[in-house]
Formats: sequence, C-alpha cells, structure tokens
Amino acid sequence: MENSELPENQELIFQGLVDQAADMLFVKKIGRDEVILHLQSQGLHTLESEQIVTSLQNQYEEIISERANKDMLYGGLWCLGGTVLTLMDIGFIFWGAIVFGAIQFLRGLFRWY
Repeated sequence: MENSELPENQELIFQGLVDQAADMLFVKKIGRDEVILHLQSQGLHTLESEQIVTSLQNQYEEIISERANKDMLYGGLWCLGGTVLTLMDIGFIFWGAIVFGAIQFLRGLFRWY
C-alpha cells in the first residue's frame, strides 16, 4: 500500500508505524523478524511489513556507506595534507593532521566493510 494513497489520518498512522519500526531496528536493535511481527500486530499485511523493514534497512546501509566514503575522503585529505606540509620542511611537523586524518580514514574504511 502506497502511503500517497492513504487519507491524511491514515498516513500519519502509517508514518508512526514506520518510525516505530526504525526505532526498533536501529535504536533498540530488535531483529528484523520481530519488527515484522510487530508491524503485523498493528494491522499491516506481511508484504507491507517486509517492505517497510527492507526499505529502512536499505536506507540505513546507504547512509552508513555515504558516511564511510566521506570519512575516507576527508581523512585521506587531512593525512595527505599533513604529510605534504611536513615533507615540505617549513619548520613544523603536522602530526595532528596526519594522525587525525589517518584515524578518520580508518574509521571510514571499517564502516565501509
């Protein structure tokens, strides 16, 4: 059931169920099957419940992937910039930028996998 086909009050109820499912999955760390059963107990059909959970999980994975890519990009830039400036021998060693960049890059790399 597309939520664009629902009357306004039903759309709010539907969105509330989606919010509950997201909270159960990502905050309370409840398993997929239990969340589907919860949605079914609230009156949704099995297929609708599975679609909601699958959609939420796909959105979450996209967000994590985007964040990982940004962390790797910015971390790599900080580390590279710190290394280049240090090697230019201008009288400073940019340990902070190098270490910060390496940590951020590795955090993104581990999130990506």
